[in-house]
Amino acid sequence: MPSRSGALARHPALATVALTALAMLAFAANSLLCRIALQQARIDPASFGAIRLAAGAAVLMLVIGVQAGPRQAGPRPKRGGDWPAAVMLFLYVTCFSFAYLRLAAGSGALILFGAVQLTMFAAGLRGGERFGMAGWLGLALAVGGLVLLLLPGVAAPSLAGAALMVVAGVAWGGYSLRGRGVTDPLAATAGNFVRATPLGIALWVAWLAWAARGHADGGGIALALASGAITSGLGYVIWYAALPRLAALQAASVQLSVPLIAALGGVLMLDEAFTARLALAAAAILGGIALVLAARRR
Repeated sequence: MPSRSGALARHPALATVALTALAMLAFAANSLLCRIALQQARIDPASFGAIRLAAGAAVLMLVIGVQAGPRQAGPRPKRGGDWPAAVMLFLYVTCFSFAYLRLAAGSGALILFGAVQLTMFAAGLRGGERFGMAGWLGLALAVGGLVLLLLPGVAAPSLAGAALMVVAGVAWGGYSLRGRGVTDPLAATAGNFVRATPLGIALWVAWLAWAARGHADGGGIALALASGAITSGLGYVIWYAALPRLAALQAASVQLSVPLIAALGGVLMLDEAFTARLALAAAAILGGIALVLAARRR
C-alpha cells in the first residue's frame, strides 16, 4: 500500500492543503492549551509563558540542527533573529498567557487576530499604502466588530483581559512586520525564541518573588510544553513549509480560520458559549479583514 507521505509528494496541491490545515490547527490550539491550563489552575501564566518559550526554542534549534546535517554537526547552527524581535515575541507570549486568565478561547483568539491584522494594516497605511472604498469599509467593519465585542454587557469579555490580548496582538503584528524581509524565517524564529527565553524566565522569577503565586502541576507543565514544542515550534515549521506554496493573499486569508477554530474548540472542549455577540463580532472582524485583503489584492 502506498504511504501517505508518498501520496502527498505526488500531489503538491494536496500537500499544501494538508500543511496549511495543520498549521492553522496548531495556531488555534495554542489558545485552547493555554486556556485549559489556566482555567483549571494547573499552572500560573508566568510559568506557562516561560516553559512555552523554552520548549519552542529547543524544538526549533533541534530542527535547524537536523536540517544542517551531519557535515555541520561540529559547529552550532547559525542563529538568526535579533533582540527587538525577541522582545516583541516575549511581549506577545507573556500578554497572551496573562490574558487567558480572564478570556474565553474564542473571544481571546478573535481579539488577538483582529489586533494583529489592524496593526499590520496601520503599518501599511503609514508606509504609504492606500486603500479604496472597499478597504476603508473593511477597516471600519473590523474596528466596529472589536468595539461590539468589548461593549459593556453580560456577554462582554473582561476589559483587562482584552487589553492584554490587544497588546499581545500589537506585539505579534510588529514581530510579523519585522520579519517580512528575513531570508531564513525558520532560523530567525529560532533565534528569537532563544533570546526571548531568558526574558520569560526572568519574568517567572519576578512573578514568584513578587506575587508568590507561582504553581504548576504535571498536567500544567505538559500543556505548556505542548504549546511551546508542538503548536508553536513545530507549528511554525509546518507553516514555513506551506508558505512558499501559497500566494500572499492566500496566506493572509487562510488565517481568518484561526479564531473560528479556536471558538469551536472552546465550545467543544471547554463548554464555552458561542454567543450571538461573539458571532456578530466575528463576522464583522473577519469579514472586514477579508474586504481589506481583497482591496489590497486589487
